[in-house]
Amino acid sequence: MDEIDLRILKALRDDARQTHQDLSEAVGLSPTPCARRVRNLEAAGVITGYAARIDEAQIGFGFSVFVSVRLDRQVDDRLQEFEDRIRKFPEVVDCWLMTGSFDYLLRVTVRDLNEFENFLTGRLTRLSGVASLESSIPIRRVKNEATRLE
Repeated sequence: MDEIDLRILKALRDDARQTHQDLSEAVGLSPTPCARRVRNLEAAGVITGYAARIDEAQIGFGFSVFVSVRLDRQVDDRLQEFEDRIRKFPEVVDCWLMTGSFDYLLRVTVRDLNEFENFLTGRLTRLSGVASLESSIPIRRVKNEATRLE
């Protein structure tokens, strides 16, 4: 990966909908070599896809909660079972296996506190293997970068 590839990635991170012509001008290449580099980055798995960044509040899911989860046992089958179940919950938009005192960190998006309570008490706490939970409500997002490139 060279400096031109990084410029391509930065430009696509900022606006993945731009034309190959605009992208090539932004990074200082002609369109054909620029398009070839993009295809190579896709084939190498550096670019894994393209997506719209959506304001969750604008579509009714403006309430986020971070939930730390501790399991009763940290064995492979218990971890796998938890991960399989959590993937099925549309409220959970991010899930990370963690080090430290908790096993997982979830970001849950819901309409309001009542919906979060229903999710927490009606679904999350009922998963087998969940030993404890700790919820934190964010006040405001300070930084929102899609990817680190430098």
